[in-house]
Amino acid sequence: MECQKEENLKKCPCTYPGCERKGVCCDCLRYHLARKELPACCFSKEAEKTYDRSFKKFIKDTGIKPKN
Repeated sequence: MECQKEENLKKCPCTYPGCERKGVCCDCLRYHLARKELPACCFSKEAEKTYDRSFKKFIKDTGIKPKN
């Protein structure tokens, strides 16, 4: 599959200045998962602007309640 960077850039919500992975979803996902994080596209606009890409932030942002 060929990278659709130009199409991806139109939809990418990442606001991190100078992000070299912007629009290259496979690289972005690989980068964040290796750091136990999620990419910007998993967060609300408000949460994305904090640059906290943690799973904990994702759970808080989405309101998911962990099962006991």
